[in-house]
This record gives sequence, structure tokens and C-alpha cells, in this order.
Amino acid sequence: MLETLLRFARRIIPERVFRAAQPLYHFALALCAAVLYWFPSRRIKVVVVTGTKGKSSVVELTAAILEEAGFTVASISTIRFKIGKNEWRNLYKMTTPGRFFVQKFLHDAVRAKCSYAVIEMTSEAARQYRHAFIALDAVIFTNLAREHIESHGSYEKYRDAKLSLVRALEKSPKHPRFVVVNANDAEGWRFLDAKVEERIPYNLNKEEKPFETKLVGAFNQENILAAVSFAKSQGVSEEIARRAVAKVSLIPGRAEFIKEGQLFEVVVDYAHTPNSLEKLYEAFAGKKIIAVLGNTGGGRDVWKRPEMGRIADAHAEKVFLTNEDPYDEEPRAIADAMARGMARAPEIIMDRRAAIRAALQFANTLAKGGNQNNTVVLITGKGTDPYIMGANGDKEPWDDREVTREELKTLMQSFL
Repeated sequence: MLETLLRFARRIIPERVFRAAQPLYHFALALCAAVLYWFPSRRIKVVVVTGTKGKSSVVELTAAILEEAGFTVASISTIRFKIGKNEWRNLYKMTTPGRFFVQKFLHDAVRAKCSYAVIEMTSEAARQYRHAFIALDAVIFTNLAREHIESHGSYEKYRDAKLSLVRALEKSPKHPRFVVVNANDAEGWRFLDAKVEERIPYNLNKEEKPFETKLVGAFNQENILAAVSFAKSQGVSEEIARRAVAKVSLIPGRAEFIKEGQLFEVVVDYAHTPNSLEKLYEAFAGKKIIAVLGNTGGGRDVWKRPEMGRIADAHAEKVFLTNEDPYDEEPRAIADAMARGMARAPEIIMDRRAAIRAALQFANTLAKGGNQNNTVVLITGKGTDPYIMGANGDKEPWDDREVTREELKTLMQSFL
């Protein structure tokens, strides 16, 4: 109801007035939500994970380690919501839902006797005070790269939105308070400067013994180290942490392998920034990469379109550009902008299912030609996203993983 009133107000109130009043609106809404649910964060340890990349993975890994140590855990991420053994998919098409959801979630977590709530928090959520009136125990910072510039106005404002979570931690009545920071990141020092009791840097380059894991890529070793560093600050032994990490077979939609008996590898991943895309491709260096990717519309981060095209062109044997989340933009125009960064002409197939099908068929031909163990299809951009977002709020139900499984089954059946 309140969100409906906000949209109505936006239509009738001058833009300048609306923008000036919006922070007050968000702040008041956060207070109402906290009061309604009796400030539940005071009765549970709340850990916020922020950064540009790796947030969902760190949430999942942190929860897994704490559970292995015997704690009952609640978690919020782009992937799913979880309270103890009860979990359900995040269908909101947003990482951190509105404040009433979060406060009710914390309230329910307290009732379920959870010891910890691990929450993925975006810069947009922080800017809209979705963390306000949540008493924080810890902030985990993964990394920072250029993203959401159009939304925030500048990189500095984007960074400051992330840092506002540290400011909230500093004001938290909880003690002791922890900040866990990727010391490899150029902005890490800003987060380590937090005025809290425990400041814990982690550095993958200084980790002597790699973690045994089924998760691929150096980026996942970094995500693991973030989760382990926090868990150890809570008294969890390294032995328990390593055992928990070894048990994690996959993180949904994050470098997730899809297997239907095909002769080649297929991976679905959420990578949607230049840096995360390059890290994923590097994890499969030496293989013949068949890339399927698109880019978000709605005026979001238009600068990265040709850059992501360039990265795909540099790493992949074959590139299929397709639709992702066009919102109110012309999908083909987004693909054309990506193609401008490429030296070779990509295959442009705007129907995402058809693009996935074509990539699988191409990979199958390569595999049958003698590259059976050396071919991988990387389908990026959506991961576990439940919809393809179109114009005027149109939402097409979607799941890259399910579509890929269906197309693989059809491909395999054609050889029976």
C-alpha cells in the first residue's frame, strides 16, 4: 500500500521535491517496520555482507560454516531466503527486499531460535535505508568495482552507500562489533578504518593452505576466505570451517554446472559486470569457451556493454549475444552496443532460449569433433534470476538453469 502511494506521489509531485523528500520517506518507513516487529535485530546476531561481487556466495558459505558449527542460521540473498531448515527462492528480483520484509524476517528468525542472520545488502538497499534500525554485529566487505553509476550518480556515491553500512555498524549498540575486509581490494582500507572493536583483514595471497572445495575459480577461494575469516572471529575452529566448505557442492546460479549426460561442460553464472565476467572466463582458461550473454537495459550501466563484449570476444571461441533484462530499452540496441566492443562478429539471437540452444548445439559439434573434455558453455548474466524484465513492468518467468536443462535433454534425445 505504501509503495503504491509512493508511485502515485511520484506522478503528481515535482521531481525535485520528490527527490528531496525520498530519504525522509525511506527513513520513516524503516522506523515503522522496526517498531511494528519490536526491533528484532536486538535479539539475534546480524551480519551484513556488502561489496560488488561475491555477496551471495559469501552469505551462502558463511551460513554453511555457522550451521556446521551447530548454530541455527537465517539468511537473505539474491538466491534465496532461509530460516533454519526452511528455505524459499528469492522471487523479488531484488537482493534486499523492503524494510517490512527484512524486519519481519528477523522477527521470524528470532522466533525460530536462530543465533545468526546473514544478510546480503546492496548499495541501493543502503541508500534507501533498508538497513536502518537494524542493530548490526558485523559487516563483511568483499570488493568494490564500478557499478550502478547511473543510479548513484558517481562511483564515489556508490562507494559511500556501501560505506554507510560501516557507519551503521559503528553506531550499533551491539558489542563486540566486527568488520571483515578484503585487504586485496583498493578500497579495503576505508572499511578497515571502521571504529569498531574487531577489524579483520583477509588476504588470499597470504593464505598458505588453499581450501578444499568443489567450487571453481580463484574468486571462490576469496569468497571462502571471507566466510571463514568471519566464522573464526565467532570462535569456529578452522577444522570445522574447512569441513563445512568441503561439503558445499554448489551455490545456486553461481558457476553452477548443468549436467544432462552431454559431452561438454555447461555452466550457469550470475556474472554481470566486466570484472566478474573476466574472472569466470579465467577460471576456464585453456578450454574452448562458448559464451552466451546479454546486458541489462533501463539505462543501467550502459558503459559496460562494449566492455563486456570485448571481454567475451577475448576469451571465447564463439560468442552468442542475446536478451537479458531489457526493461524499456530496445533489446537489439543493447546487443549492438555490446558488439561494438568486439573485434569479431558475434552471433546475435535475441530469443534467449534460442541463443542457449544454438550455443549448446555449437558446443556439441565441437565436442564430437575431438574436444569432448575441452569445451564449456558459459551462460552468464542471470544465474537464479526468476524473470526476464521487459517494458512497462512486464515480467517473463525465467530460470537459465531450467531452460538449459530442457534444451540439453532435447539435444541428447535427438541422438537416441
